[in-house]
Amino acid sequence: MLKKNQQTSTLPTYQFIFSPDYWKSAAKQYTFLHIIAIVGVLIALDVAISTLFIPVGDNLRIKFDFLSRAVIGMVGGPFLALSGGMIADLLGFALHPVGGFFPGYTLSAMLGSLVYALFFYRSKINVIRIVLAKLTVNLFINVLLGSVWSVIIGKYGYLYYLTSSVIKNAIMLPIECVMLYLLFTALIPVLARMKLVPKPEKKYIPFI
Repeated sequence: MLKKNQQTSTLPTYQFIFSPDYWKSAAKQYTFLHIIAIVGVLIALDVAISTLFIPVGDNLRIKFDFLSRAVIGMVGGPFLALSGGMIADLLGFALHPVGGFFPGYTLSAMLGSLVYALFFYRSKINVIRIVLAKLTVNLFINVLLGSVWSVIIGKYGYLYYLTSSVIKNAIMLPIECVMLYLLFTALIPVLARMKLVPKPEKKYIPFI
């Protein structure tokens, strides 16, 4: 049964994702109506943002939907992030199809959203955490996994796509980290007042 709002006044933070309470909290997010509604709005925003991209090569684009997916992960947790990433990708393709549908990109969207959730959900956000989250997504999902998808649907070999993707993601990494930092700096106090994320201890995002 969906609950309108029965979360505690102070949301807990978890130092490690291996805590059973962490996963219980994440699973419980499905029972809160306001969380479902907000994630739905973020999914709609993700679909809109996904239409904005800069092509930089064969099957290679600079995109900005990582911003909405990071917030989905931070608010919704790992389970909602997985389903949210899948729904956002499928809706984005249905509304704005570019080329043929390829399920590998749906999987990448789900895994990317999951990574953001594992780093940001019920955690104390800091600069190191932002950098590690973006580095993980860029390296393992965008570069390594994305190059596999490009080989499957493209016309060149793995090394070609790997090299192009490494260059693009290395250049974009600091820019994307700054964008996430600025977004979180503006958004976390608002989300904390709405009791969607834990209240930050400081007015600014610390380095560590």
